Amino acid sequence: MEFRRQAAPYRDAKARLADFKEIYTEHDEGRLATQGARCMDCGVPFCQSNDGCPIHNLIPEWNDLVYRGHWREALERLHKTNNFPEFTGRVCPAPCEGACVLGITDPAVTIKNIEMAIIDRGFAEGWVVPQPPPRRTGKRVAVVGSGPAGLAAAQQLNRAGHRVTVFERADRIGGLLMYGIPNMKLDKEVVVQRRLRLMAKEGVVFRSNATVADGVNGSLDVAALLEGHDALLLATGATTPRDLPIPGRGLDGVHFAMEFLTCNTKSLLDSNHADGAFISAKDKHVVVIGGGDTGADCIGTSLRHGCRSLVNFELFPKPPDERAAHNPWPTWPVIYRVDYAHEESAAKFGADPREYLISSKEFVDDGNGCVKAMRTVDVAFENGKFEDVPGSERRWPADLVLLAMGFLGPEQEVSEPLGLAYDKRSNYQADYGLYQTSVEKVFAAGDCRRGQSLVVWAINEGREAAREIDRYLMDGTELP
Repeated sequence: MEFRRQAAPYRDAKARLADFKEIYTEHDEGRLATQGARCMDCGVPFCQSNDGCPIHNLIPEWNDLVYRGHWREALERLHKTNNFPEFTGRVCPAPCEGACVLGITDPAVTIKNIEMAIIDRGFAEGWVVPQPPPRRTGKRVAVVGSGPAGLAAAQQLNRAGHRVTVFERADRIGGLLMYGIPNMKLDKEVVVQRRLRLMAKEGVVFRSNATVADGVNGSLDVAALLEGHDALLLATGATTPRDLPIPGRGLDGVHFAMEFLTCNTKSLLDSNHADGAFISAKDKHVVVIGGGDTGADCIGTSLRHGCRSLVNFELFPKPPDERAAHNPWPTWPVIYRVDYAHEESAAKFGADPREYLISSKEFVDDGNGCVKAMRTVDVAFENGKFEDVPGSERRWPADLVLLAMGFLGPEQEVSEPLGLAYDKRSNYQADYGLYQTSVEKVFAAGDCRRGQSLVVWAINEGREAAREIDRYLMDGTELP
């Protein structure tokens, strides 16, 4: 009632385009305490519900502790439910804020800012230390995939006393956290590697460059892996991208978003881009097809490369500024938002890059097998259907086209040799809350089980899968 919402600002848009350092500014403890005071200590805190926080963070408790200046106690409450608040505090879209009770009438509490500040202070003060288990159970668990689901499960299982080995096919551990999210949103050395080093000190074993499949062409045999462990958790993510099979799809210069983002981050970490082993947007007309976080990350990365122009195609209409009647609180508010990359594009080119209600019809050939333009048509969205608008065809210059239209499900190199059952969306079939697949000793969690989702949902599933694996191995569990 006394204070208005004041979110932590990002670094200046033009200044941050000159590097791949994190976009965030230093934490202002005074502002954070004031924002914590806005939390109403609700009788029913919807921020902790499934509509809000899937891992049920104790948000009102640590909001109040920050308000009172009890930062170490706030960290303890935060770690009760969240293995990696330094990740969610940076990259989670904060459904908790969408479900904040204050948000019914006023802008929500800046929950995400407070979460990030708590964990950053915890590391700065040396409060976050390894927690190896006091004893070992003698059980061995293999985790395939080192994204947020696999890492959360690994940490929980290790703390329960099991010997845990995480297998990752990339050259660095972290999965989506390492290569799917750009460095300016989630610093790899300062943030991701810091947590991985802690987990290694706790006893988790990491194996990179370890492709788990059928045992041929240098891969590890998943059947042998299963035989040599007491349980196997698949946390491979949903990495099969949605394609755009229109004329010209095979032209050079048309890439999936994750190919673009992964190459960029790997080259940045390997050589600060000196090796040239990345897809460069420098001096190119860039078209990003698809919105969401991945589309925004393609925009931000292209701008940092020094693209000549940039446009972002979105098939659906521009969202409303306020909740629609069919989108009531506390569900996630589907409203118009300006992400960090949209702000950067406006700073460089003078306008938001997004074009709504537009359908891509053709990648235009330059005569040498490379894309040189995009042909599109405007669409109308009526009664749940899209219709082309007559006479609305347009042509856009395009030297680089990035497809950021989401993911269809997991790749099947790991699951096929096991004879795993799939659900109707081609995900690994395993009931939520149980995580047991159709094969004995094999569990699944995260995007490979539920489909493309949020980091916070991956952490939720990793934690819960660890609990069920522990129950399976020990005929009972004390894991939350």
